[in-house]
Amino acid sequence: MSRRYLVINGDDFGISSKVNQAIIRAYQEGCLTSTSLMVTGKAAQEAVQLAHCYPSLGVGLHLVLGCGTAVLSKQEIPHLVNREGNFSNNPTWAGLNYQFNPWTIQELRAEIRAQLEAFVKTGLTLSHVDGHLHHHVNPKVLKILLEFAKEFSIPTIRLPYEEVEITLQLEPSGRLSKMIGGWVFSQLRKAGEKQLKAYKIPYATRVYGLLQTGDISQNYLLGLIPLMQGDLIELYTHPNLEGKGRIELEALLSKSVRERIATAGFTLVNYQEALNQV
Repeated sequence: MSRRYLVINGDDFGISSKVNQAIIRAYQEGCLTSTSLMVTGKAAQEAVQLAHCYPSLGVGLHLVLGCGTAVLSKQEIPHLVNREGNFSNNPTWAGLNYQFNPWTIQELRAEIRAQLEAFVKTGLTLSHVDGHLHHHVNPKVLKILLEFAKEFSIPTIRLPYEEVEITLQLEPSGRLSKMIGGWVFSQLRKAGEKQLKAYKIPYATRVYGLLQTGDISQNYLLGLIPLMQGDLIELYTHPNLEGKGRIELEALLSKSVRERIATAGFTLVNYQEALNQV
């Protein structure tokens, strides 16, 4: 690509009304270009209605396989959810269960299909697929997801990857956890690249937000943007009208951040727009 493209995504669309409103405000008044829908979120219906009002907002599927609710019932996926139909709140346990428990494979396939079908029913165009807590990059999960790529016209899938040294340069706190997280996801990225290449599915050069998740401030973005590597980059965020998400919302609304994006030579796009340039 001859130009540099930046997709700024708001995760957890549909989890609550305050998150929905924050994402729409960041899109209308700020630099957010894309979002990811949790089809079983408590405010998913509101999110879908809002998305239909803004057709240039890219909307993808935020696949939920942990810390959330399934589409299918306990009777249909007994090895994935509790009696209330909720996935485990322990990401490590859930990941190990999906990777090593042979009983989960068919249930994961059924639930992933159900979430993709639920997205289709919204009438929205699928911009991309990513995952809550990144369970979608678990090799077993990603393999199943890719089996549905052609049927559901999945354009691209998020493969989190960013340079640990850049994050530590900008924010040195939590050094050990960032180094461990960076290494783990670098290995998942390598495995994921092989899988996506086999299916000829494009993906972003870098995906920033992993190591500073939940605390992406204006100052952090002002430092990060000039250091971003690649021609197609995703930055994912979690804007909210309350809690720590307000910090990320303020960053996305910042005029200084928009100016820094332009100075760095990025064109703000959603995934549909970016992939049309490839």
